[in-house]
Amino acid sequence: MTTNVEVAGPRHGRRDPVTPPRRRSSRFGKLDIRYSPYLFVAPFFLLFAVFGAYPLVYTAILSLRKNTLTGGDQGFVGFENYTKVLSDEHFWTVIGNTFGLFIVATVPQLILALMIASWLNKKMRARTAIRMGVLIPNITSVAAVGIVFGLIFADRYGLANWLIQTVGFHPVEWRNHRWSSWTAIAFMVDWRWTGYNALIYLAAMQAVPKELYESASLDGASAFRRFWRITVPLIQPTILFTVIISTIGGMQLFTEPLLFNYGRIQGGSLNEFQTVAMYIYETTFTNNFNVGRGSAISWLLFMIILVFALINFVLVRRSVRGQTQ
Repeated sequence: MTTNVEVAGPRHGRRDPVTPPRRRSSRFGKLDIRYSPYLFVAPFFLLFAVFGAYPLVYTAILSLRKNTLTGGDQGFVGFENYTKVLSDEHFWTVIGNTFGLFIVATVPQLILALMIASWLNKKMRARTAIRMGVLIPNITSVAAVGIVFGLIFADRYGLANWLIQTVGFHPVEWRNHRWSSWTAIAFMVDWRWTGYNALIYLAAMQAVPKELYESASLDGASAFRRFWRITVPLIQPTILFTVIISTIGGMQLFTEPLLFNYGRIQGGSLNEFQTVAMYIYETTFTNNFNVGRGSAISWLLFMIILVFALINFVLVRRSVRGQTQ
């Protein structure tokens, strides 16, 4: 019995169907590669436009107009708000308070952060737990910090005055003197932000090659000399970064002195510790409700911060050039 088997193959005059190229899917693939990065970063720019760029531009417009919350917009006045602010002695008083608080709080804070970071960079037991513990003050609610330190520096029954009286000195009226109020607020700021800066310094220190320390140790260099001659120069850009970030935070200091004064915006009986941010709030929402003048103060503060940012940029650029040469 014979079985005829036909072999499948192309018949005469016919062709096998050819699958058409997927042009549409390839086009979508190219569009995805080209535009997907912009879609990923678009939320940031949208949020910045709504909460950053728009308030900045709107505040600039308000600073050139006579505008109050009670009287409304009364027209364009040019730079009149700026001239009135710059000729006001109260403005220069709060500028002095802001810079004074910045120096009293930031300089010890960064020095102490360097010391803590150098200590955390050594080998020790429970090193990870200690590093995490250093950051606890930063994640604590600033309202809770203000309430606790307000009680510590209370005039009558505060812990600080109790310790001072135990030593034999007279109690201090913390909110009635400039030096005492600055010291108390500096304690609040330093307690909250020292650990944060210490971890930034620690990350920079761990990038320093260990061979440099070993060579210096073999040459007889002490621990302090190794720290001053190796660690500090190599983490100089990080130090400058923390300086400018602390400067921006110091220029915008608001919550700590406000809570220290039990919610009163004046910053003491004679404005001993009223900052620029507190002065902006007082001018805009409590004193004549002058939105135009408050906007002018805000822009002057922005210009001061911008100057410090430019100085930081120049210093970092010079330090990086010096290391690469």
